[in-house]
Amino acid sequence: MAEKEEKDKKIIIDEDWKNQAHKEKEKLAEQEKSEKGKGKKESRQLPKGDFLTLVSMLVTQALFSLGLIHPEGESPDGGAVNLELARINIEMLDSLAEKTKGNLTDDEKKMLENSLNELRIAYVKIAGV
Repeated sequence: MAEKEEKDKKIIIDEDWKNQAHKEKEKLAEQEKSEKGKGKKESRQLPKGDFLTLVSMLVTQALFSLGLIHPEGESPDGGAVNLELARINIEMLDSLAEKTKGNLTDDEKKMLENSLNELRIAYVKIAGV
């Protein structure tokens, strides 16, 4: 009896169904193509590899380590504070300031000094030193 039921359950595929499936497949392929194209156009431009970008990257790392900024979609929970890593980033910025003394533009010098001052104040407040 089971063999007879399997024979009776044949799926009938007609040309209309094949055409509809083919059209849907093409439509999905076009959507995928257009989304990939949009992604390339909408992707962010990378910043220039200059001194201000380097300082900005180190400042951002220090802010993450201090728990003052967090990835989008995550809540600031205080558990992300890593004072040792923050201290290392602040020390790297301080070393950078020492090694580049006299070779920076006014804007570069101002950004570096202000960033260091703000990070040191934040570190002291968070560490309770």
